[in-house]
Amino acid sequence: MDCFVFTMFGDLFEEDFSFISNNQSGKGKKSKHRDTEPPGPREFTSLSGIKNQGGTCYLNSLLQTLLFTPEFREALFSLGPEELGTLDDISKPDAKVRIIPLQLQRLFAQLLLLDQQAASTTDLTESFGWNSNEEMRQHDVQELNRILFSALETSLVGTSGHDIINQLYHGIVVNQIVCKECKNVSERQEDFLDLTVAVKGVAGLEEALWNMYVEEEYFENDNLYRCGACDKLVEASKSAKLRKLPPFLTISLLRFNFDFEKCERYKETSCYTFPIQINLRPFCEQTELDDSEYMYELFSVIIHKGGCYGGHYHVYIRDVDELGNWQLQEEEGNMVEDKVLRDTENAKEVENPLAVLKGILSEEESKQMPVDQLGQKLLEKKGMSWNKKYRKQYGALRKYLQNHPQIFQFSPDENKVGLKEKYHKLPFKSDSQGQVLQSPPQKNDVQWNLEKTSATLRDSSAGCHWFDLNDSKVQPIKEKDIEKQFQGKESAYMLFYRKSQLKRPPEARGNPRYRIPEHLLNEMNAANAELQKKRVECDSANNGIDLHLHLSSCYKFHNGALHPSLTWKESIVDLTIDRRKTLGDLRQSVFQMLESWEGDMILSIAKPLPAGLHIYHSLDGDELTLDGIGLADGADIFVWNGKEVGGTKVLTGLDHEPVILNVLRLAEYNEGGKGQHFTESQHIIPCSTELGALRRALAPSGGIVLKNGSGLGKDAKNWEVLPEEDMKETVKSVGLTDGCSILILDSHDQSLVNVSNGNLTAFTYDISWLQVKNFCRTDAEEKQVKITATIETVMADIKMKAIQELQLEEELANDSCLRPVSGNGKLLSPVPEDYTVKEAELKMGSLLGLCHGKSPTSTQLFLYFIVGSDQHTSPEMEIVVEETASVRECLNLMLEKSGLSGDNWHLRRLDWCYEAGEALSQENATLKELNVCRGDTLVVTEGKLPPKGFLKIPIWWYKPLNRMEHQENARDQVNGVTCKMEALQVSPAGECVQTDMDLCYAGSIEISGEASLEDLKIQAMTLPCCQEQIVPLPAFLRAWTVESKRPGKLLRNNKQQLNEYKLGARVEICIEPLQKEENLGPHELLLRVQMGIPGQRDYYHSTDLVWDISKECTAWALRQRVASHCCLPVDKIEIAKYFPEKFEWLLISSWTQQISKKKRKKKQESLQSAPYHLRDGDIIGVKNLLLDDTKDFSTVRDDIGKEKQRQLALEKKKSRQAERLQNHIFSEEKVNIKHRKPEVALSINVGVFR
Repeated sequence: MDCFVFTMFGDLFEEDFSFISNNQSGKGKKSKHRDTEPPGPREFTSLSGIKNQGGTCYLNSLLQTLLFTPEFREALFSLGPEELGTLDDISKPDAKVRIIPLQLQRLFAQLLLLDQQAASTTDLTESFGWNSNEEMRQHDVQELNRILFSALETSLVGTSGHDIINQLYHGIVVNQIVCKECKNVSERQEDFLDLTVAVKGVAGLEEALWNMYVEEEYFENDNLYRCGACDKLVEASKSAKLRKLPPFLTISLLRFNFDFEKCERYKETSCYTFPIQINLRPFCEQTELDDSEYMYELFSVIIHKGGCYGGHYHVYIRDVDELGNWQLQEEEGNMVEDKVLRDTENAKEVENPLAVLKGILSEEESKQMPVDQLGQKLLEKKGMSWNKKYRKQYGALRKYLQNHPQIFQFSPDENKVGLKEKYHKLPFKSDSQGQVLQSPPQKNDVQWNLEKTSATLRDSSAGCHWFDLNDSKVQPIKEKDIEKQFQGKESAYMLFYRKSQLKRPPEARGNPRYRIPEHLLNEMNAANAELQKKRVECDSANNGIDLHLHLSSCYKFHNGALHPSLTWKESIVDLTIDRRKTLGDLRQSVFQMLESWEGDMILSIAKPLPAGLHIYHSLDGDELTLDGIGLADGADIFVWNGKEVGGTKVLTGLDHEPVILNVLRLAEYNEGGKGQHFTESQHIIPCSTELGALRRALAPSGGIVLKNGSGLGKDAKNWEVLPEEDMKETVKSVGLTDGCSILILDSHDQSLVNVSNGNLTAFTYDISWLQVKNFCRTDAEEKQVKITATIETVMADIKMKAIQELQLEEELANDSCLRPVSGNGKLLSPVPEDYTVKEAELKMGSLLGLCHGKSPTSTQLFLYFIVGSDQHTSPEMEIVVEETASVRECLNLMLEKSGLSGDNWHLRRLDWCYEAGEALSQENATLKELNVCRGDTLVVTEGKLPPKGFLKIPIWWYKPLNRMEHQENARDQVNGVTCKMEALQVSPAGECVQTDMDLCYAGSIEISGEASLEDLKIQAMTLPCCQEQIVPLPAFLRAWTVESKRPGKLLRNNKQQLNEYKLGARVEICIEPLQKEENLGPHELLLRVQMGIPGQRDYYHSTDLVWDISKECTAWALRQRVASHCCLPVDKIEIAKYFPEKFEWLLISSWTQQISKKKRKKKQESLQSAPYHLRDGDIIGVKNLLLDDTKDFSTVRDDIGKEKQRQLALEKKKSRQAERLQNHIFSEEKVNIKHRKPEVALSINVGVFR
């Protein structure tokens, strides 16, 4: 089985379902549908759309294009069952069934003949071997075009249609290189089914084709071509031409590009024009044929809307056979078809300028006129100049005339232009509007395929029938609407042209049955009959309504509502009736159902409410239809005498609706949770009841009524007191509806209400609880109690209640505090006792700990502190200080509590990494001024802070290791297993770092930020470790910053101030001694060059190389500099940069190739950019190819380091997996993030038919 695979863009789109899925094979999955609702018939266009299976809009657009390519459609229909087999035989083991073309035939027949709004592609995609996931994923239509053609060619092998694709779409491009010396032509042919043209930087299709097939590329100067005939490098020209044009030209626009700087795709949305008609003569190898051989007409535009990672496709198609009903909706809303045709025939403008220019020149007696005068004549006739009307689409006038040499002829000086002799014989005339027309054809020539009509002029009744086919939706458009797709996020993506010579037979016009095989015609006729039958059944079912009849004899009336005497089911009789019948018919049907009914029968609209069944109004007008009186499906009808039910008069109408109110009263205190501090009961009350009567019924002894129109569980601010003057209002007038709550406060509860403003001081819904756990007792089990509170409860009251509930001594109140407990069980900072629950930012249900110690006041801060920077080895301690205390006072208190003394200490904040961070350098500033907050953690750090403007810098002494030390540290092996790994360290990030140097800590210095780099070197020379070295001057020292325990940035210019380097407060410096003075300039790069030892995986001691990069920093320049440094030929060395953090060497290649002039203009990449990122201190390995031809730069140390990194990566992976597993256990909540779907290859599976 062949499988054609391409990779596309991935995204999801809306899902749709199908009606017709008559899967003849019996294997496919049926689309779900309801038999009672067949698909709707075709709309006014008489054309069928295609349903989107979820992400198949790209497939739908291409299939519609192929359908409206009559020559392709008819070629496919010409293949009968004797060649393709039948779908009925697909399950037979020996049957050779070509399922893809069969399903495509069947789909085309459905689109042409089946009376439904949209067809389904389910059976076709199943023949592709696609599953539901593939149907929900969108792909690229340009690639689908190629893969579908490949699948069809494979499917049709051995049939008469094996060459369908080649006959219709195959073309040939020839690439030629011409030697300028011997004129030898070297050519290469390329076949194509579609042309791919550039969009970026191009104004339109014609310019893109001009760049591809007219402009030449030259090989000259340093970029020469090796001629096979001359056998040497010569100047040459390269060009391409179209050798063979297909009947149908498919053009794919390169809308999607890749931004290499941002490393992401993007869509090119700039303006890109393309003509309705195009002459391809300038782009062809043979140009002597008749003009009609090169003329093409646009008939399909596939449009993409969206970005490069997803979007939507639809297609504009010209209905060549006029199968559809082309009508446009005017602003007034009426449909006009004939008017559009008349407007097309009497159009004031001919969009193609070719005919206009022919008409002007044919009237010229002298047969030639100046080009400028031709432009003036055009302005007089059209009322608009060439530049305004045509230049954007067709270019300059002179260039346009030159592009049509088969029609226009220039004078020798190219100032005048005229028509070629054969075109003067064609009669042209102009109408009164200046429109160029051909002389009318003879009577016997008037037929649909007017072959004698000029290829540049279009039959007025054909060519204007354009439709927008957007999945299931089909609507007519005007030809000028295509211009809207020149640019933007919704723009043209594929263009389909057909040769203007291709004419359709008259019998095909408006005939969708043309050349469809008999068996498909019979299948579609049967399907249409079945559809019509189902629509009739559906129409009958859709007009039937179900009514629920409630009989008065089964109901009783109390509490203002009707309630069934039995169950609801036993009290209701269902009746189905046609909505087009009258109310009298309904009444008669009810009489027939209830034979025992006596007296008047009134039918009233009723509605089940939460309080019960309520009657609204009676139905009148027996002559009216049920649809006319607004009787809906599922309506409730109450059948009664219109007066009373069970001897009780019933109040009807909207004003007497019963409502259910929640009546609440305060209850005794209960330590349970939220919502358990009141009693609640439900009462059914007519909405016409006065509030005074309601209060007398619910609170006979008097009281206050409060209402909450927002229902249960709302804040106290939603409650309001109903004043005395509102007692005459009704329940409805004050806004009480189903589910509303009222609170009845007796006289002893009225202290909770401020009657003057109608607010509650504390409302029961805000009463919740806090948990308090006893941490005071160490000898007994920790006990936990619930304390009821509101958000306004003061913390001191909560503490007293907790002490009482825990049965502790009251004296404890003076020496205890409440501390919130975090989720991991840590005691947080105590809460000030004068805070309320709201001010303390406590959530209801939180856990508090009752602990020894006084709680801080609102002006005090509770702080944590540790001594030293290691949080794991130093215990965390607590302290309470005044917020007005200074940093020095706070430090002294912390030192006293930790048992330390002395002045050699300072305070730092704890940063987000839980490490010592910013220093509190202003020792006289208060904690409040420095924004130190309650619960912060400070670090007591050893060492005095430098004065303001000074830096305290640790100094390291840097000495590179020699080669022998390298070998001793890293090359000792036993049976291939490394024994010593002193040359490897683990960085703070957990990565292996190779240390090719010796860093020795020399001490620290304090120096002003205004001091120079030279001052820093002088001060570093005074350190004891440095005094052992003989350094005559600061110029004999090189200064580096320290990054990850390695030299980082090289500090240049001894006279520059330290502040200008922007070193930061945590910088460390390493000093490297030199053998001679050094003063590097800003464009000089310092590299460490190591020459490889021949025959060994090791290097000699590194030497310093200073490289001037002011002119260029390319691979070739570096090779030259290194070769000069090593005294070797440039072509006899290989160089590579070492990445110590990865233990990898990256080869620096200077390979060159023949490139065109355009590409040669591009600036060569600098080694300071990706992927080398060359900087000071980098190690450059050198291989002498004269002695060592191995290009492996790695060493034994690299193998050890990589193995160590691999082990660390495995350990990290295991720990991450364990952490994810733990997180999954403790938290089931997942954040719902929509990730972009991965790109997936598209494939079509085809059987073997060879």
